Amino acid sequence: MIYRYISIQVFIGFLIAIAVLLPLFSFFDLLEELDDVGRGTYRISDAFLYTAMLLPRRFIQIAPFVALLGTVSALGKLAIHSELIAMRVAGLSPWRISIAPLSVGILLLLGVAILEQFVAPQLQQKAITYRAIALEQSAELGGNLGIWTRNEKNILRIGQIIHNKKAADIEILQLDQEDFLAAHIQAQTAEIIDNETWELSNVIVRTFENNQILAIRHNTLNWTSFVSPEDIATLTKPPESLSPLELFRHVEFLRSTGQDADSYALALWRKIGSALMTIAMLLLSIPFVFGSIRSGLSNKLVFASLIGIAVYLLDQIIANTGLILQLNPALIALAPGFTMIILAHLWLNRTY
Repeated sequence: MIYRYISIQVFIGFLIAIAVLLPLFSFFDLLEELDDVGRGTYRISDAFLYTAMLLPRRFIQIAPFVALLGTVSALGKLAIHSELIAMRVAGLSPWRISIAPLSVGILLLLGVAILEQFVAPQLQQKAITYRAIALEQSAELGGNLGIWTRNEKNILRIGQIIHNKKAADIEILQLDQEDFLAAHIQAQTAEIIDNETWELSNVIVRTFENNQILAIRHNTLNWTSFVSPEDIATLTKPPESLSPLELFRHVEFLRSTGQDADSYALALWRKIGSALMTIAMLLLSIPFVFGSIRSGLSNKLVFASLIGIAVYLLDQIIANTGLILQLNPALIALAPGFTMIILAHLWLNRTY
């Protein structure tokens, strides 16, 4: 009964934290979007809709803060009413009391996992596409550099993705057996017919043989692609907007074609690292309230918020620095969570 009582209090604390944090972060998103209102056909209603479609993604991002602040507020309330003291007198150790928050935290992580795989990526990608259409933008990466991908004997550059089945400003570099440039194909547009066939339009094919360049123009030309429409669509999406399964498949694709997959691998491992950080915040919040409560619950919540912000910023710094230094993505993503779990474990043992 005691565990059930604590779990209910922690669950209520989670709901309160979500009710405070989610609208706050969404409000910041909305303020940022209001700057673009009036461009193209982008209106205030579009900004509200775009912000609403990002709600699952924002919920996933604030999950560690929800775990920290929700547990601190719930256990802090119990401490104020001397209920935690009564539980300690009854023989419950901090470790045994922590079972209830951890069980609620597992439910939180389960909800995050479902949203991460089946809800947030789809809505975020739709929001990005919806916003781009309203702002009359096309999917373009790297400024004028476009989107680059390759396999063993072909290098493909796509200047723009107009929609899922049409691309513009296409360049294809074909290599010979000795990896010298054998042909250069340039097309104004490309219709993606199926997984293998692209119909190129307004094409110039340049071949390089015997120190000569031969150029031939074609109105249309079919090209056998090594990239599926799904892979092309993935290349135009921010790594954090992809589901874990999409990230795993794309990392395998990039590595199989000899391309740099670190940014996508880091995004994949950071999703796991976020779960570890949520567990760490749960453990950290328990000894947080076992000390003196005379300073007041509000002070503890402010202190917990500062810790959460500091950990978040440190995690961002470690991730970006590690990516620049080309460190192992798994190490970069998991190290902060594991470190916080160890610190929380040591603090909890000291409290005990």
